Amino acid sequence: MTQLKTLPIGIQEFEKIRKGNYLYIDKTEFIYNMIKGGSYYFLSRPRRFGKSLLLSTIHAIFDGKRELFDGLAIADKTDMDWAKHPVLHLDLNTEKYDSKEKLEDKIDLFLSEAENLYGKNTKEKSFGTRFEGIIQRAYDKTGKGVVILVDEYDKPMLQAITNDELQNEFRGTLKGFYGALKSKDGCIKFALLTGVTKFGKVSVFSDLNNLKDISMDHRYTSICGITEEELKSMMFPYVERMATANNITTDECLVKLKNQYDGYHFCEESTGMYNPFSLLNAFDENRFKSYWFETGTPTYLAELLLKHKFNLHKMATCQTTTKILDSIDPNSTSPIPVIYQSGYLTIKDYDPLFKLYTLGFPNQEVEEGFIDFLLPYYTPIDAIDTAFSIHQFVQDLNAGNAEKFVKRLKSLFADTPYMLIKDLENHYQNVIWLICKLTGFYVQAEYMTSEGRIDLVLQTPKYCYVMEFKLDGTAEEALAQIEDKHYTLPFEQNGQQIIHIGMNFSKETRNIEKVIISPTPALP
Repeated sequence: MTQLKTLPIGIQEFEKIRKGNYLYIDKTEFIYNMIKGGSYYFLSRPRRFGKSLLLSTIHAIFDGKRELFDGLAIADKTDMDWAKHPVLHLDLNTEKYDSKEKLEDKIDLFLSEAENLYGKNTKEKSFGTRFEGIIQRAYDKTGKGVVILVDEYDKPMLQAITNDELQNEFRGTLKGFYGALKSKDGCIKFALLTGVTKFGKVSVFSDLNNLKDISMDHRYTSICGITEEELKSMMFPYVERMATANNITTDECLVKLKNQYDGYHFCEESTGMYNPFSLLNAFDENRFKSYWFETGTPTYLAELLLKHKFNLHKMATCQTTTKILDSIDPNSTSPIPVIYQSGYLTIKDYDPLFKLYTLGFPNQEVEEGFIDFLLPYYTPIDAIDTAFSIHQFVQDLNAGNAEKFVKRLKSLFADTPYMLIKDLENHYQNVIWLICKLTGFYVQAEYMTSEGRIDLVLQTPKYCYVMEFKLDGTAEEALAQIEDKHYTLPFEQNGQQIIHIGMNFSKETRNIEKVIISPTPALP
């Protein structure tokens, strides 16, 4: 097999990748189109999706480093100006922003370094006026339009998303700082701000009406990440190597890669994108693992879901509009925009008549990892013990032992801290959905039939569990609903033994009050 280029694991510097002969997936056609098509851009993409490398590539272009681009699409553009421009590159990803001072120190350091290059005016006191002065002096000194690149502009806002007071302070600081982009328009050649999310309305972008958001622009859906075409062309030798290492065919390897890492859609009817971080690591180790989650999932996502008492099943299957997806309103009570823009949900379908997007998990890596991450926030199961605890539920369900399954659930609810279960009905639904999803079996909550909606259906190779829940009702009522509305009819030809579970929860005891299982399966 031909010697493969080294995979750029963790490398986000374009110059290092090109000089070190690392694999580089050419995205310069998109960059060329941006440079020729406008001046001010914003792009949101999930973490570890290639935003930093994109900015580094743009930085190299405006540094005039033409030699780094030999063989790439942009090198063939005869109208490209490779003159060196002053580049102001701010990376907000390198700090933990738990106070206003942390953000101010970071911005002050950035401005001080730029003032060392382009001069300082002691009359400029605020961050905004200092930034304006730097842009003006850089333009005057070089005679070239200034290029402004901001990486992870929203990290301070996200880290304070459940702290209204701190977020308001961050918003005020950033709004004044970014205002220089508008006031110094005549001095600016190009600007790109990237982040995971877009905060709108009264937030940091409210005055930047000259900023073009390309996050859901169909022309730029492939600017970050890996497409199926790129995987099967430039990366195919790595697919072959991985298939050989796992003793499977290349076709089987492609299917597993697609199920595990593909499926991100950034606008309606767009091509699916592979997570580049996960894909590169999978090729490096020749293993199918959840690499994205090993880098950590931000706790603010779980905090948002808990704060808004959001139903997890509805989160994973919700419908929404462009207006909601495209921007985060600080006053919103829905966590969906943040979760979508963070990459944990993606566009699965689009209804052009009603302009509604249907969301869902992009792939197995995200679905399994996110549910596993959420479990300790809703139950007393420690993250370390999750695999063992779920394995016990799997054994019960596989054996058709509904009694043990319910007994474990009851024990779980008994050990759950009181503060987690103030919204009892939603809490019960969330915990049961999480547990059942983590078993790896087919699970469908609120399954629609011609006569009603089943609370939950779970199918193993041998058994089909049809469950109905009541809160301060009776288990008898729950079971009667299953039978009276013929909830089992869609599953009667599947060759599985069908088990009816009617369950009643009590507000007084904050637990399962009674369960009726019919027919009762024989214990193994």
